[in-house]
Amino acid sequence: MELTALSAISPVDGRYRKQAAHLDNYFSEYALIRYRVLVEIEYFFFLAGKKFFKLPQKARLHLQKVLEQFSMEDAQHIKEIEAITNHDVKAVEYFLKEQLDKAGIPELKEWIHFGLTSQDINNTSIPLSWKHCMEHEYLPALVNLQHTLTQLAKQWKTVSMLARTHGQPASPTSLGKEIMVFVERISNQVALFSAIPYAAKFGGATGNFNAHHVAFPKKNWVSLGNEFVDQTLGLQRMQFTTQIEHYDNLAAHFDAIKRINNILVDLCRDIWTYISMDYFKQRTKKGEVGSSAMPHKVNPIDFENAEGNLGIANALLEHLSAKLPVSRLQRDLTDSTVLRNIGVPVAHITIALKSLEKGLGKLVLNEAALQQDLENNWAVVAEAIQTILRRENYPNPYEALKDLTRGNAKIDKKAIHSFIASLKISAELKKELKEITPSGYTGVHPSF
Repeated sequence: MELTALSAISPVDGRYRKQAAHLDNYFSEYALIRYRVLVEIEYFFFLAGKKFFKLPQKARLHLQKVLEQFSMEDAQHIKEIEAITNHDVKAVEYFLKEQLDKAGIPELKEWIHFGLTSQDINNTSIPLSWKHCMEHEYLPALVNLQHTLTQLAKQWKTVSMLARTHGQPASPTSLGKEIMVFVERISNQVALFSAIPYAAKFGGATGNFNAHHVAFPKKNWVSLGNEFVDQTLGLQRMQFTTQIEHYDNLAAHFDAIKRINNILVDLCRDIWTYISMDYFKQRTKKGEVGSSAMPHKVNPIDFENAEGNLGIANALLEHLSAKLPVSRLQRDLTDSTVLRNIGVPVAHITIALKSLEKGLGKLVLNEAALQQDLENNWAVVAEAIQTILRRENYPNPYEALKDLTRGNAKIDKKAIHSFIASLKISAELKKELKEITPSGYTGVHPSF
């Protein structure tokens, strides 16, 4: 069966293809090959810049063109070479040597991949593609979500809402402030994520520049390796490695993303619950169906879809962060096949973020429901009353309010005011207590 959106095994490449297709630029087989070509060419240019050989300008321009115009046909040609070599990185090397023939400099072919092992290319190519995706796709998407949430928080800043702790009515809050809780949590975790360097390995077969050093013993290969990785590629070269990069920083990225995903799951569940409590209605679209059997339903499917995709992403990220830093002795091959899957959780997260944005855009505040909920729960002002009575040194105020409110199904404004009227306190203090209402008892918080 031909591979299409209908025949794809993974929903990332099938049902959700449109939402995640742009990630091809970072995580597809084509993208991996292109990044390998990029690193090989940049290394070739770097050696030329360090006077290991003279590179004619015409040949340089030819290789720059190969990189800038790297096509699907080029990648397919490399796959055809790989079918013979049975080695993916060696196939890239042979492809570039063909390009040097075309550029008229066959005598420089052995400077391609000079002194390197495959992981010098993989453990720079993959971190570089990961870095680009994080900077150009993932982090901007999170910033957009933060902006959306901040705008909603400002819009609902003065909307009073009954809080619920342990699922029970609790001291009132404001809807805007509760949204800002998620804005702050996301912001804090993004800052932690952004502090983690994008690490790379570059140092020959077992990390010691053995081949480089034996060929040019007077060159400072550690310094040259650092300069190439740090300045040319924009990554951070690890100084002591085996054949592969440690993956500790990559695992830290995965763990940071997992925490962010958990925050988003929490957001999805809260909004889902508010919808079920009728705090929010959802905008409908003509032609859409909420239920195959119940015509009246408008299901919160966007938040459910986001939650599900975030869960799948976290399951994958958990395995990636646990597996990749573990390798037998100087290297086993298990990292290779696992590492090819780092784009899969990113795809599920991308789908989730788009669903979240869509769902948030459909919310319509039902302020009457929030007000009615507050009005039905006058017992929550008991905290305020007993605190003021404490201020006035009134005897046992907590216990008095507890006897009135706990387990009493009918605590309304009348019951509260009757209780206040029975207190042996001044008329002025009674007036102060009677001015407390559930909708007005929302406390303070920083401005936003």
